Amino acid sequence: MSTYEPPSGTGRPAVGAAPRRCAECGGYAYGGAPACGACRDLVDGILEAAWAAFLRRWDLGGDHPRDPSAPHDDEVALAELVVSEPDRHDWRVVDAALDRLRCSTCGDRLSRGPVGCPACDLAHGFRYAAIETDRPGVVPGNEHAVRVNVSVVRRPQFSSADEVLARRLLLPALLVGLLPTTEAAQRVNALVKRSPPERRAAVLEQAVEELLARRRTTGGPAAP
Repeated sequence: MSTYEPPSGTGRPAVGAAPRRCAECGGYAYGGAPACGACRDLVDGILEAAWAAFLRRWDLGGDHPRDPSAPHDDEVALAELVVSEPDRHDWRVVDAALDRLRCSTCGDRLSRGPVGCPACDLAHGFRYAAIETDRPGVVPGNEHAVRVNVSVVRRPQFSSADEVLARRLLLPALLVGLLPTTEAAQRVNALVKRSPPERRAAVLEQAVEELLARRRTTGGPAAP
């Protein structure tokens, strides 16, 4: 009998932490998903850590990892409750609950099925009613950005290759509390569009490095 191996992530890095490199892909940890298995596990770990804490509050364990693809009956019932009232729960708990439910139309994890699955599309839309709470010390709106980027990385089939690239490369900076201004994001987006496809990753990586460098210089989370 195989033993479930939980995602290697234990949540997410602390606000203000220095992003670390992934030993598997060489980029910043979390930023290699979905192609890098180690980074993909870290991203899944953001949700799984929140779900484990949620189970503990309901006295349903949480200290031992549970495979989201083979949940216990009590987890399924709780996941159904969470998904029926997403506006009462943290977004990470809602996303983890969706992972534990199967779509009745396509059979995949609910909201993560193929493009065009109506049931998955409906569930994906409802997930955005969930609660987003900025962590202390972050730029306002950081949690929403984290949430959107995680969603895109975990559902890459619904986004363009350029959007997935931008979302995944920015995710490590968002997780430590940073957030580019609208003007900065628009400037980088325009630069990416003008760049040939083979240069776009380098352009985005440079923008992330500049964002991290400004944080090191100013000592705060804001990006000018």
